[in-house]
Amino acid sequence: MKNEHLLKVALAQIAPVWLDKQATLYKMYAQIEEAAKEKAELIVFGEGLLPGYPFWLALTDGAAWNKTVVKELHAHYVRNSVTIEDGDLDAVCALAKKHHMAMYLGIIERPLDRGGHSIYASLVYINQQGEVQSVHRKLQPTYDERLTWAPGDGNGLKVHPLKQFTVGGLNCWENWMPLPRAALYGQGENLHVAVWPGSDHNTKDITRFIARESRSFVISVSSLMRKSDFPKNTPHIDEILEKSPQVLANGGSCIAGPDGEWLVAPDMKTDGNIYHTIDFNRVYEERQNFDAVGHYSRPDVTQLHVNRERQSTVKFED
Repeated sequence: MKNEHLLKVALAQIAPVWLDKQATLYKMYAQIEEAAKEKAELIVFGEGLLPGYPFWLALTDGAAWNKTVVKELHAHYVRNSVTIEDGDLDAVCALAKKHHMAMYLGIIERPLDRGGHSIYASLVYINQQGEVQSVHRKLQPTYDERLTWAPGDGNGLKVHPLKQFTVGGLNCWENWMPLPRAALYGQGENLHVAVWPGSDHNTKDITRFIARESRSFVISVSSLMRKSDFPKNTPHIDEILEKSPQVLANGGSCIAGPDGEWLVAPDMKTDGNIYHTIDFNRVYEERQNFDAVGHYSRPDVTQLHVNRERQSTVKFED
């Protein structure tokens, strides 16, 4: 097929309608439709964009035990989280199929296979046929995230074919974890997607490092969040705004090539989609001198074993 080595990507650097699932979905639909007009073949949204990152934890003394404000905000968060089994992503899947566009979505997931009350920072891959192919639940929430997100499992450590590319992804600081990265490399990943809640301090170093280590393209997609983006009807909004800085997430979405050099440097200006076309041939060029899981590996000396079983508290034998 013509131009199978080329892939046009869209980095959706936007703010959510914070903690409002339905309104954020409508905003995502608009970005997908715009990307379709630009003939994008892959669109990526930041970590937890749907319905938003738990910024309140750092602003309302989130670690205080049994604090009413924190508990009520958590309940609001859970009510606005995503249950894939209930069809919350059906319309997104339909748009993927309509526009023949693959998607990575950062969501806050409330999965029924873990009882339906705990939530996970999950990265969902939808293929160009509109089918959910993997749901990667963040292995280890970071710092105060642990007060609201549960730790995930290895089930979503999977890669997917996309034209000539093999694409995989991780959530935020998981990208600093060498073994999950290696699990994706070993499956042939050559287009790595890293999703972040926002800010160039997250993306400016690790994006280039992963690209140089893996000799792959690396796309980092961050969200935006400003004090003005907090909806006025958010529970305990006055307490949140009292300590909130003007900018909580400044973007910093970017793309590094397989040599570790910038194709799109961290962008702190765009509110919307950032577009770029990548060329698979660059992967083969850079793998000539280094391939972490191929000719430059020694599996007879070091080898990684990965448990991809979806974890659940109960197993029934009926």
